[in-house]
Amino acid sequence: MDVDRPSDPVEAWVEALWTRHLDRLRFPEVRRGLQALSSLYVERRVRLARGKALDGAGKRAAFAMFYGPLHLVVARHVAIETGAARPGPDRILDLGCGTGAAGAGFALACGGWASLVGTDLNPWAVVEAEWSWTRLGLRGTAGRDRIERFDAAGAGTAVVLGWVVNEIEDSTRAGLLPRLLDAGRRGARILVIEPISRRVVPWWDEWAGAFVERGGRDDVWRIEPALPEKWHDLDRAAGLDHRELTARSLYLPADGPGTSAFPSSIVPAKIQWPT
Repeated sequence: MDVDRPSDPVEAWVEALWTRHLDRLRFPEVRRGLQALSSLYVERRVRLARGKALDGAGKRAAFAMFYGPLHLVVARHVAIETGAARPGPDRILDLGCGTGAAGAGFALACGGWASLVGTDLNPWAVVEAEWSWTRLGLRGTAGRDRIERFDAAGAGTAVVLGWVVNEIEDSTRAGLLPRLLDAGRRGARILVIEPISRRVVPWWDEWAGAFVERGGRDDVWRIEPALPEKWHDLDRAAGLDHRELTARSLYLPADGPGTSAFPSSIVPAKIQWPT
């Protein structure tokens, strides 16, 4: 079997993202989309559960071009530092996958060998996730489904929820936690990544207590990535400041024996951002 893979396909993906979306929109439209997204996340979060984050072309482009790469960087860092990437799982379930950034970050942390399965209710996000995974040299499929309908299938599976649990309805969130804990008991590993703001995640203590009680961990992250100048341009143009990336995470290692079809000694190369 041919196992040659690029050392880090992220640079090409980043360039392709900008080409893909700026072929359709002008920079000011993306800037306005990013400002609208930021307003939703900071001031009007109740509208996120209604799908308002991706209801316009400018916001969709900003989400893919700006937040996608940033989320990938954080997810890859967290997967490595928590130990979630060792040994590499056979399959990664990216629940509420959006553009697939969290699942991609996890997969790249594992060396890029695991297959990805993504679910999201937004049809644009499903298409964008599959496009991104292909451009990153990853194997994966995404489909439309509700986040709480997942089946982790136990050992050899990792479940990642990146920046999505805070956006779902309270009743859905309440039913999701026991399902995740049950998946852990059946041998799956679980990684949840969310914004650092406690106001955004008032349910965090309950979830953290449940994860830690079962041998998991609760972490806060501050990451200083090397960002390309064009990101700084868009950041400044939208009145934002992402010189430091922050997140909090919960990680639950598998209770059962993990399996991996691929070497766990692969350590992904550090991202070298294009300028």
